[in-house]
Amino acid sequence: MQLTNDEIRRYSRHLILPEVGMAGQKKICSSSVLCIGAGGLGSPVTMYLAAAGIGKIGLVDFDVVDESNLQRQILHGFEDVGHPKIESAIKTLHSINPNTELVPHPVRVSSENAMELVSQYDAVIDGTDNFPTRYLMNDAAVLSKKPNIYGSIFRFEGQATVFAPELGGPCYRCLYPEPPPPGMVPSCAEGGVLGVLPGIIGCIQATELIKVILGQGKGLIGRLLLFNAMDMQFREVKVRKDPACPLCGDNPTITELIDYDHFCGIPDEPEVPAENPDEVTVSEMQKALTNPALDIKVIDVREPDEYEIAYISEVAQLPLSQLNNRFTELDPNQTIYIHCKSGVRSMKALHFLREQGFKHVKSVRGGITAWSQEIDSSIPQY
Repeated sequence: MQLTNDEIRRYSRHLILPEVGMAGQKKICSSSVLCIGAGGLGSPVTMYLAAAGIGKIGLVDFDVVDESNLQRQILHGFEDVGHPKIESAIKTLHSINPNTELVPHPVRVSSENAMELVSQYDAVIDGTDNFPTRYLMNDAAVLSKKPNIYGSIFRFEGQATVFAPELGGPCYRCLYPEPPPPGMVPSCAEGGVLGVLPGIIGCIQATELIKVILGQGKGLIGRLLLFNAMDMQFREVKVRKDPACPLCGDNPTITELIDYDHFCGIPDEPEVPAENPDEVTVSEMQKALTNPALDIKVIDVREPDEYEIAYISEVAQLPLSQLNNRFTELDPNQTIYIHCKSGVRSMKALHFLREQGFKHVKSVRGGITAWSQEIDSSIPQY
């Protein structure tokens, strides 16, 4: 391919770099990448790759823009709330570089479509936030012999690396042979994330992809880069290819995509959700609060900073982090309703109290989010 005069002007700061030059920019403009997710990591990744001149960017996302996304997902604006992320992503990226081909894939990536999606691109960028999809995209990339530029974020910390067994490096399974138990690692919705953090990690991912395309520099293959924003420190962990890896090892046993929800211990969702005997609704919680004769104690196990955002004045606070030392303050013979933000941490508290001999404990389904939606809309949602 030849660069037009307009492209030469546009990419001039690349062209004068000896490590890029005309030949390197042509490689960039001829390359393609599949970005999984148009959210926190997908925003800076795709914006900088489009600006750099990547020839084709595939965008996989089926979600809609929520106000809580705007703190970090810079592809989207306030006017995009309620609309598909993929639409606002394409609008933003087209405004950055109309020469980049943008291919929308408004689907949930799965074992049925991942190989076909990956086959259309030179590389994969993983901007996902859940373990089943990370294992899925790792396996699809390895089986397709495509590099997988990986990043993840949580609270104030992030990590990035390049998984590329075809280039002599490890894969995601070499680093994490087994997924954590379901619910063990909180999501960003539960634990929070510093808004600028995905910008830092996403820019690292974009940098690594361009270096892979150019064949220049020392890449992150075999190196896991860890970043702590609070300390403003980077550190590095070596990751070696595992000869016993079931996917990229000497004798692989995984030769096709599997059921990743099952692999990660996530049960199938029934067509009609069954009632959980350990849960009560926010309506039942309301009855407990307004009828003292029921003798039901309601506690909030969120942390103080989170409690300050939104709280129910009639509910006592006992943070989950303190429950181990303070559970003796509770009456094991009394019925106790526990709530948190959405019901995840309240279930953890329930199981802990059951282990201590509490028999009459219930978790409030949906937590304070459901309370705001169904009982009192003046309680803010976050």
